[in-house]
Amino acid sequence: MNTVIRTAVMIMAITLVVNGAGSAKVSNLRCEYRENPLGIDNPKPQLSWILKSGQKSQSAYRILVASDEASLGRNHGDLWDSGKVASDDETGVLYRGKKLDPGMGCFWKVMVWDQNGRPGQWSHPAKWSFGPGHSGKWAANWIGFDKPRVDAEKRYEEKKLSFLLVPPRLLRKEFHIEKPVTRAILYAAVLGNYEMRLNGQRVGEDFFTSGWSKYSKRVYYNTYDVTARVKKGQNAIGGILADGWYAGHIGLKKYRDHFGRNPRLSGQLVLEHQDGSKTFINTDNTWQAATGAILESDFLAGETYDARLEINGWDEPGFDASGWNDVDVTEKIEAKIEAYPSVTVKAFQEIKPLSVRQPQEGSFVFDMGTNFAGIARLKVKGARGTKITLKFGERLNPDGTVYTANLRQARVIDTYICKGEGVEIWQPRFTFHGFQYVGMTGYPGTPDKDAITGIELTSSTPVTGSFECSDQRLNQLYHNICQTQRANFMDIPTDCPQRDERLGWTGDAQAYIRTACLNTDVQSFFRKWLVDLTDAQLKDGDFPKVAPAISKWIPHNSGGPAWADAGVICPWAIYEVYGDVHILARHYDAMARFVAFREKSAPDHLAPKAFHCYGDWLNINAETPKEVIYAAYTAGDARIMARVAAVLGKDNDVVKYNTLYENIKRAFNKAYVGKDGIIKGDTQTAYILALWFDLVDGPMKEKAAQLLVERIKERDWHLSTGFVGTRDLMHVLTRIGRTDVAYRLLFNDTYPSWLFPVKNGATSIWERWNSWTPEKGFGSTGMNSFSHYTYGAVGQWMFENIGGIKSVRPGYKEIVIKPVMTEKLTWAKVSYRCIHGPIVVDWKRDGQKVALKVVVPANVKATIFVPGKAEPVTVRAGSYEFNSEMP
Repeated sequence: MNTVIRTAVMIMAITLVVNGAGSAKVSNLRCEYRENPLGIDNPKPQLSWILKSGQKSQSAYRILVASDEASLGRNHGDLWDSGKVASDDETGVLYRGKKLDPGMGCFWKVMVWDQNGRPGQWSHPAKWSFGPGHSGKWAANWIGFDKPRVDAEKRYEEKKLSFLLVPPRLLRKEFHIEKPVTRAILYAAVLGNYEMRLNGQRVGEDFFTSGWSKYSKRVYYNTYDVTARVKKGQNAIGGILADGWYAGHIGLKKYRDHFGRNPRLSGQLVLEHQDGSKTFINTDNTWQAATGAILESDFLAGETYDARLEINGWDEPGFDASGWNDVDVTEKIEAKIEAYPSVTVKAFQEIKPLSVRQPQEGSFVFDMGTNFAGIARLKVKGARGTKITLKFGERLNPDGTVYTANLRQARVIDTYICKGEGVEIWQPRFTFHGFQYVGMTGYPGTPDKDAITGIELTSSTPVTGSFECSDQRLNQLYHNICQTQRANFMDIPTDCPQRDERLGWTGDAQAYIRTACLNTDVQSFFRKWLVDLTDAQLKDGDFPKVAPAISKWIPHNSGGPAWADAGVICPWAIYEVYGDVHILARHYDAMARFVAFREKSAPDHLAPKAFHCYGDWLNINAETPKEVIYAAYTAGDARIMARVAAVLGKDNDVVKYNTLYENIKRAFNKAYVGKDGIIKGDTQTAYILALWFDLVDGPMKEKAAQLLVERIKERDWHLSTGFVGTRDLMHVLTRIGRTDVAYRLLFNDTYPSWLFPVKNGATSIWERWNSWTPEKGFGSTGMNSFSHYTYGAVGQWMFENIGGIKSVRPGYKEIVIKPVMTEKLTWAKVSYRCIHGPIVVDWKRDGQKVALKVVVPANVKATIFVPGKAEPVTVRAGSYEFNSEMP
């Protein structure tokens, strides 16, 4: 039987299990696509919710917004009562109430009417707060402590050190509270990274705040409710200020100071009193500064901590700071100061080692079991001055020691010096590493496994997808995809988390974004990064290689085809997945400038004579002509722009971009498609691009499909694609009716394939198809990441074909459920929580019998293709069961 089981038999039984009707209920209230955000600065925030299971659809809604929770409880919306609005919208609904005052807290709830017009119950209340106002109202100074940098430079020169590393600065101030406080809100922004402290405790659970941006243009602030932390009488507020992305090492060649030399912290603590008055505690010249136990802290170098130098109580009231220094003050900066628009980096989980071994005397290696990004927590009991060194790597050398050659010039070492006071527990604050293995030296005695605990860090995008099937290798592949996404979604979408790079490469992001959306809710994450990308746009309209752009090592110039195009592809992807019209409107001008640049650069609608292009990066001896990639992606940009213009009601632009697309298509065929149907380059990727962007029609389309399969067959049914071709390879095979070939590629476990790394112990997605082979060992140390998500883009195909879940209307408002059976799988369970709720497909095959279960969320129309039934079934929300028999 063919690998793909054809569906042309009679259904033996179909059971529809539709949840019973009831009053409509609402959950998952979000503002600006986050739960209960504080300090937002959008005066008209976007509100969203989800109908609970059991509802078919929504016919109307009513939103109440109040300035206090008590009023909301009385169903009084003193800020906004939308009234009953006839609409099935449940995402991105604009607040249209009263103007919000700086710092104002807003409480809101929503009720909906079901498809029969019956009113439901009010939701549980949610909240958001408005920020301190626009940049002009930011009253706090920007403070730091510059002497440690001067001292570090002297040490660097005198001792000829490998890295110029500066200790984080401790900043503090005490203040007195006399009047009762009803609410205390802390706003903090930074040129660098910070950790705020209040009365001896850490504020928040975030890492690397307040994010990475083009600091000369915009700086973000975070907001914390610290009402429970302040007390009557004397209080102390403090901050630990690190170089971070602003002044620390980024990229290759040990370059630092990409955005500035000396980090700065700016904070406003706003105390609201019972009598209606406010007290402001701002960063200014009354603060004091010192350094402490953190001797070094850097993303690429690691962190060094000498516990003997701890300053106990420095962040508590009553501390004697008479020996501390005055702070250095910058009164204000030119950049916009805006609310952080995304989810912050947080600890995702703790990971326990699987084993600890001693490959060499005094050297121990901990196997964490998976290749993740984060830090290691150390537990040790040692004499005062005992020095424990931790180094990190993704793989092991043949002798069992940690492999670090692929880190290039990144030091990636954490060091802890004991104070000798019993059991000591420590973890870094301002660094992270990509690793599966931890090498330890200097430990007193032989460590148990609990001496190290992994702390996985990632931007806290909520998990939305799950994938399981009967083939454990595919389950491991999906684990690797998710693991690698988390490792590289660290405030921005990076290429890798371990070596001296960790940049927001545009080509990687556009290739992977659709899979990312299925694994977690990345709407706010990419909303933030697309601002970074627009901020980095070149004067001529082109988009760069990386965003945020950096000033050294990576020239701030064209990203080239398949990289720069992220500026068009990614906003459209977010719209397709989340129905986010606002992101299209915000970035439309930047997208239009980019396409105008491409059009102007190629008056004959083909590639210009000179242009930058990485090509089909890391292909397998099958180089696709760069001009083919350029033309194909530019055509794709034009087609997307026509669709964006249609969504935004720009009719003239629809015509303009459709015309551009057709012009490029004609030029492409004339220049690159031979009479025999061979496309210039004659590679798998050349045919993939032509078919994906619909650049060939009729007989030439059929010939391209045929030649694509031939190019795969001649490689013994293996792929040869790199970053560019792999993105669309499986989708194109399905589109031309050759899902059997797609499955063959998916189940390959010999080089090159997705399961080859899995067979060889991979716990993440590799940068190269041959990052390691049994025959040659490790690939080139010049560029060989074992945590690189691009090839994980196959995850989208797995969801859409094994799971059969595919959106056919933006925001998954309408979906198709069409799992493609294969003899190699006996069951699969795939789910995706879209903006309307969970979509679940669960199928099992026992011989010729197939059982299919489908869950469709409220407000969604689904067309279900049941294996063995000629005609699809169209349904609304509910749970459905189908039983059929295959031939």
